[in-house]
Amino acid sequence: MITLTAIIITITAVVSILGFRSEEQLGKLLFAPYYMEEPRQWYRFITHGFVHADWSHLIFNMMSLYFAGEIAEDVILQVKGPELGRVWFITLYILGILVSSIPSYIRNRNNPDYRSLGASGAVSSVIFFFIMFFPLAKINIMFIPIGIPAWIFGILYLVYEYYMDKRQYGRIAHDAHFFGALFGIVFAIVIYPKVIIEFIFQVKGALGA
Repeated sequence: MITLTAIIITITAVVSILGFRSEEQLGKLLFAPYYMEEPRQWYRFITHGFVHADWSHLIFNMMSLYFAGEIAEDVILQVKGPELGRVWFITLYILGILVSSIPSYIRNRNNPDYRSLGASGAVSSVIFFFIMFFPLAKINIMFIPIGIPAWIFGILYLVYEYYMDKRQYGRIAHDAHFFGALFGIVFAIVIYPKVIIEFIFQVKGALGA
């Protein structure tokens, strides 16, 4: 059976490639807070998560989504059942795009030059949902030859994104990464409150505590 993760990846790839071929089309979908007041263009809160700046941006996000999303989707299906589980997974992803964008909107709604795009906020939500259930899983980071435990990766990721956001380095929406990750944690707790205890138990066991 085709997973929702695969469907999301396919849709995102198609929309992103169309955006590569048409700057006009891309411009209508990306996140631009200043232009989302009048005329109303609230749809950009969602559509910007389905377009990317270039091939490397698209491939990196979709590979990350594939590896974490397939497992996260399976977890939700087990927790909520096959029917409701699909609704919950789509909710995780779409709200991940939306929630991760709110800080950028508040910060840049009076900035006509601000633009952002990409699925990074939603992907961060899915990855951190995954981390809550599998804190001891190994995650590989570029240029590091060995995998590190997911819970350690999570801490490093949050610290890094918070630090980079506060210093406004580069053109990357670090706030979307940070708040998307936090949303993934909250979402995991909402659908399965025991995940907090199980997360702590697994980490303490790994530390020998």
